Amino acid sequence: MRHGKAFNHLSRKKGHRSALLRNLSSALIRHKRIITTLAKAKGLRRYIEPLLTKSKNNSTHSRRMVFSYLNNKEAVAELFDTVSLKIAARPGGYTRVIRTGFRKGDGAEMAMIELVDYNPDMVSASKAKAPTTEVKKTRRSKKGKTDGATSTATQPETEGGHDPEMDNLKN
Repeated sequence: MRHGKAFNHLSRKKGHRSALLRNLSSALIRHKRIITTLAKAKGLRRYIEPLLTKSKNNSTHSRRMVFSYLNNKEAVAELFDTVSLKIAARPGGYTRVIRTGFRKGDGAEMAMIELVDYNPDMVSASKAKAPTTEVKKTRRSKKGKTDGATSTATQPETEGGHDPEMDNLKN
């Protein structure tokens, strides 16, 4: 039974699945972008995000922990040397999965998974969209607030010519 099993088994036994995710992780770290099936991309995202978080702390312990998942010295070196410097300021969400259509041979849904900070087009677009000044938004109503200079009796009528204070006086 699969009660409480939240991850996708990818139609593989545990050893085969862990080898698959290990190899996909190493390829993603080396190439920064890979194309695979959507199910594998989503599984890889859940597998590699904690490893990327561990790589922010460049200690012997974190290197050994990541190596126990990847079993690839070159990938670990690349991760801790170049990738961790790029993702240092990001609090999470290091990967992006983009659907690319269906594979011609068997109709499997394909996706591209990439490291977010390594796509220059998306990074420049997000910086262009970012507002320069932040406006603090509040969910509180400003109806009850009044300044010392103005009172509710001297304020003009609301839109549509209806004054709610007059309704209170009529009742």
